[in-house]
Amino acid sequence: MDSFWDFFWLSVEIFFFVAYLLVLFQIIGDLFRDHELSGWLKAVWIFFLLFVPFLTALVYLIARGRGMAERNMAAARAAQADAETYIRSVSAGAGSPAEEIARAKSLHDAGVIDDAEFAALKAKALQ
Repeated sequence: MDSFWDFFWLSVEIFFFVAYLLVLFQIIGDLFRDHELSGWLKAVWIFFLLFVPFLTALVYLIARGRGMAERNMAAARAAQADAETYIRSVSAGAGSPAEEIARAKSLHDAGVIDDAEFAALKAKALQ
């Protein structure tokens, strides 16, 4: 690089390339998340994304941007609900002592935990 401006323009080009890749991966993720779109239409979108990438990405964002945002919000709400359910189940306990011992026994039988860990889990469940 001969000058500051060469470095500056290289930085700008890299920024826009990375931004394009992020948009491209968002579009591909949205295509596979959309259950209303048929497989053939998904294949057509992917085909055009490969051979006319910038124009196709722009058309996709204009034509399906609102649905893309709605699917992203639905996925975020589902993830939040799953996280809250998991947190509630962990904080409330796994269930009765018999269930916890049965779960520990299945882990022991599968070879995931050894005898000492099984005994510790069994003692904890019986407390």
